[in-house]
Amino acid sequence: MLRFFIELFRKKGVSGVDTDEESVFVMEGDSVTLYTDVKTNQHEDIKWYFYDTRIAQISGDLNDICTDVQCNEGTERFRDRLKLDHQTGSLTIMNITNTDSGDYELKISNSMSEKRFSVTVYDVPAERDDMKRKSVKEGESVTLDPVVVKNPNDLMTWYFNDICIAVVNGDQSRICTDDQWYERLKLDHQTGSLTIMNTRTTDSGEHKLQINSSRFSITRISIITIQNTTNDSYSNHTNAPVKNTSNDSSSNHTDAPVKNTTNDSSSNHTDAPVKNTTNDLSSNHTNALVTNTNNDSSSNHTEIEHASVSEV
Repeated sequence: MLRFFIELFRKKGVSGVDTDEESVFVMEGDSVTLYTDVKTNQHEDIKWYFYDTRIAQISGDLNDICTDVQCNEGTERFRDRLKLDHQTGSLTIMNITNTDSGDYELKISNSMSEKRFSVTVYDVPAERDDMKRKSVKEGESVTLDPVVVKNPNDLMTWYFNDICIAVVNGDQSRICTDDQWYERLKLDHQTGSLTIMNTRTTDSGEHKLQINSSRFSITRISIITIQNTTNDSYSNHTNAPVKNTSNDSSSNHTDAPVKNTTNDSSSNHTDAPVKNTTNDLSSNHTNALVTNTNNDSSSNHTEIEHASVSEV
C-alpha cells in the first residue's frame, strides 16, 4: 500500500528567516491544497514559487491576483490547474502529475517566516487505477480505499456529488447523510475505507475523499458505476417456428410460420397457400403463412392463387 507521510521540519536559514518545510506525498490525479495559515485581510502580500519561478500571487487588498501564465508567461506547466483562495491565499494544484513533483515555496510579506512544501507525486499502478473506477452489479457491496496509511490527526471526509456522507476523525467515525444511505454505509475508522452495501443505481457517480491535515489537504476521486440487473420476466416472444395443434379460441401470436392441424370430419385438406376465412373474432393471428383446414358446414370456400374453387 502506498504510504502517506507527513514530515515537518523547522530549520533556520542564514538570513535569519525561519523556514517550515513539509513533505507531501500524493498520487497522480489527486488535487492538493497547500495552506498559508493567514488571511488576506491582514494586508499581506502572498507569493507562491515552484523552485524559483513565481506561479501565484495575491495582494492583501486583492488588487493584484494571478496564477500560472498570468504571473509568468513562461509558466505553461500548470496552465488552468492552479486555484488561489482569495481569503487565505492557499494554493490548490488540481489533477496533479508526476512532473509537478518538487519544491513549492510560500513567501509572505512583513513576515519573518517562510514555508516550503516538498511535493512528491507517485505514478498510479494499474491495480490502484482500477480502484478509482469501479463497476458492480446492483445489490452488491463496493469498498472505497483511501490508499494511505491514516494519520491519527487527519480528518477524512467522504462526499457523494459534493454532499458529505461520512467522516472519520481520529478513532471516531460517523455517518452524516440522509435516509438514502440509511444502514448501507460502513466505515473503518482505522483505515478510513468506506463500504457501500446493497448498492443502488442511484449510488452511481463521483465519490470524493478529502484528507485534511493542519498544513495541507488532499482530494481523491473515485467513479462508481452500479449496473442495473432488472430483467423483463414477462416477455414470451420467440422467433422460432411454432406449430399450433390446439382448439383454444384465444389468440396464439408468433412471428414465424404457423400450421393449424385441427381435425374436423368435414375438412378438405390442401397444401397450397390458403387465406383464413374463419369468422371467429378470436382467430389465430400470425404474421406469416397460415394453412387453415377448418371447414364450416355451411361453407367450404378457399382461394388458391387467386382462383375460386366451388364444391357442388
